[in-house]
Amino acid sequence: MSAAADRIGTRAPAFGYWERMLAGRYLRAKRSQGGVALISIISFIGIMLAVAVLIVTMSVMNGFRHELLSRILGFNGHIFVSGGVLDGAERDPAVERIRKVPGVVQAAPVIEAQVIAMGPTQITGAIVRGLSARDLAATPIVAGNLTRGSLRPYGQGEFGGDAIIVGERLAQALGVSAGDTLTLVSPSGGATAFGGTPLQKPYTIAATFSAGMSQYDQAYIFMPFEQAQLFFGREGTADAIEVRVRDPDEALELKGDVGRAAGPAGLVSDWTQRDASYWGALQVERNVMRLILGMLVIIAALNIISGLVMLVKNKGRDIAILRTMGAGQGSVLRIFFMTGAMIGLAGTAAGLALGILISAYIGPIQTFVEWATGQAVFSSDVYFLNQLPSKIDWVEVFGIATFSLLMSFLCTLPPAWRASRLDPVEALRYE
Repeated sequence: MSAAADRIGTRAPAFGYWERMLAGRYLRAKRSQGGVALISIISFIGIMLAVAVLIVTMSVMNGFRHELLSRILGFNGHIFVSGGVLDGAERDPAVERIRKVPGVVQAAPVIEAQVIAMGPTQITGAIVRGLSARDLAATPIVAGNLTRGSLRPYGQGEFGGDAIIVGERLAQALGVSAGDTLTLVSPSGGATAFGGTPLQKPYTIAATFSAGMSQYDQAYIFMPFEQAQLFFGREGTADAIEVRVRDPDEALELKGDVGRAAGPAGLVSDWTQRDASYWGALQVERNVMRLILGMLVIIAALNIISGLVMLVKNKGRDIAILRTMGAGQGSVLRIFFMTGAMIGLAGTAAGLALGILISAYIGPIQTFVEWATGQAVFSSDVYFLNQLPSKIDWVEVFGIATFSLLMSFLCTLPPAWRASRLDPVEALRYE
């Protein structure tokens, strides 16, 4: 009796050497030898691509959420206080109390209004945010992304000065730059006996900024807080107190503390309430994409079934011989299970490597594609961001790998179980 027969007869351990050897041999067998190498390769490629696409897509969507969250909330704040606390002498003490709340990193009164911006080449609408020099310097998304000029003139001189900060895209559209003069028209600047009248005033551009989101770079102008009060006729008041916290996800928990610090006259809301529909739609889209691409992994894993069914049919004589030599049903099941599991394991590993590699180098890949095609594949005017973002979530990557392996193993079980139930007599009858 051969060594393999001796091992079978002595009840070799589960998933032992001879079982792994036969599984590997069946996986490598050519079609002329009754193997299904081509189908195995197709199954491997399918699983690899499905896993890679799922990782890349979820990494890009995670990158979108991270970039949008950091830029939108970095620009607009996390908690907002409005109501009677904004009027008169109550505002400044309320701001100081809010700044002392644990977890709060910044609290600033702001004014926000629409204006008409008149440049030498064009006239367009814009949004002015009135913010003090101290608070603007503490806003990294603006102060840390100046493209021209300096913050030094901002907020200097009588009533806060006439220096403003303009978004880079807006400045380009208007044909102005740092050091130039920009005329702003407020629809409700002056109050008369006949109501509000437009107020027109020239301002010096101290600097331009690029926040990395086109909707801000092409629409926003920063003006000293006191100057904005005068320009929009809002002396002694503000539109809101914007509060930034250490972690945006903790805004809901800190909202109560901020409300108590603001006082009974303050009305408090957070970023999830202001943009509830937007962030809700983003989360739904993320979940739907995960579901759709997860189905691709299942479809790719189903190819293993067709390959193993053909392999079992072609190897019916071998199965019968193994059974007559003493191999149990469990041994046959494990052999064919490992054959299919190897495909799933190899495909998942290759997909993980490919997906992580593409996600990590998505920027250079985008640059190369745009260079090769001569067209922008990711327009900032459409997607708000200047480049395709990517953020690898390792917990999610682990979940994708686990899901892919689980589907591969489950798809392997039916044909492996069928092989283990094969009757040796029936298998050898027509041999």
